[in-house]
Amino acid sequence: MHTKALPTGFDHRRIEPVDRSLAPQLRARIDGKAKPLGSLGRLEDLAVQLGLIWHPLAPRTERAVVFVFAADHGLVAEGVSLYPASVTQAMVATYLAGRAAVNALAKASGVEVQVIDAGVDADIPAHPGLIDAKIRRGSRNAAREAALTAQEVSDCLARGASIVAASIDAGTDVVAIGEMGIGNTTSAALLMHRLAPASLADCIGAGAGLDSAGVARKLAVAERAAARSDVTSPREVLAEFGGYEIAMMAGAVLGSAERRRPVIIDGFIATAAALVAVRLQPAARDYCVFSHRSAERGHTLLLEALDAKPYLDLDLRLGEGTGAVIAVPLLRAASGILTAMADLSEVLAGTLQP
Repeated sequence: MHTKALPTGFDHRRIEPVDRSLAPQLRARIDGKAKPLGSLGRLEDLAVQLGLIWHPLAPRTERAVVFVFAADHGLVAEGVSLYPASVTQAMVATYLAGRAAVNALAKASGVEVQVIDAGVDADIPAHPGLIDAKIRRGSRNAAREAALTAQEVSDCLARGASIVAASIDAGTDVVAIGEMGIGNTTSAALLMHRLAPASLADCIGAGAGLDSAGVARKLAVAERAAARSDVTSPREVLAEFGGYEIAMMAGAVLGSAERRRPVIIDGFIATAAALVAVRLQPAARDYCVFSHRSAERGHTLLLEALDAKPYLDLDLRLGEGTGAVIAVPLLRAASGILTAMADLSEVLAGTLQP
């Protein structure tokens, strides 16, 4: 659809943590399956997490959707990216044509792709796979002024949450988040710098392929941006240094958690959005599944700030939700341990029939 997703007054304080007292019971169920103890490794941990998220229902993972949030960044004017801002619009067209990496990997993984215009600096024609949630045609230049206003932060969080909540209400079982926005690794690095916290030098990486001189320039720009403001609260940090797509992804994490559904986090930028969401509401962490460790500098420290251990390590650094979609089959496999696998007692009793 191509409709404006309006703020709904979403209140992230309604998010409830999972009931961890149920974990031993779930672990006992898994231990009783037809397998040696612990033989399915970290898939068993994932099965426990899904069981806690879905309780009292059995986990469902049939319908998975990746939401690719797109927006432009004023910081690109400072030369922080190898590519011009126009590539954001071009890539959105590629997603809608079904020809980008995320489309190919989503098809292989049985995942639907939904694109959200959070703030692309262009008018994008209506398309069935596009949601128009545009706040503004690109954020402001964070090296010179706050990237977002306080009201825009609130609107982004509400729109991201409402988009995902509406999808869940329509039958989505698993949410995955990804992004597109030239310059957004700089924005994500600044968010990490303040909210992890971590030194900017540990947060800034090559992004889409900068050489050492480009990384040094990017770091200098980020240092100028950071010097403008000493804010540390999540909303203020998001306003000073964020992007519309990152803020909406944070809202998507909160919306998934409020609806008690797992949300698969992609790479560096999506993890920065998850960090914002968790700093706003710590209970949202229970619903996050961290798909992979990106090759982008800073991602390992960012994951550590969230006490997250990703399931895949493939040297990915594309974004778009690519790492998140290839983790969807892992959730389906983990769910199957609880819902489709026989108990060892059934096997030993010889009661199972072909």
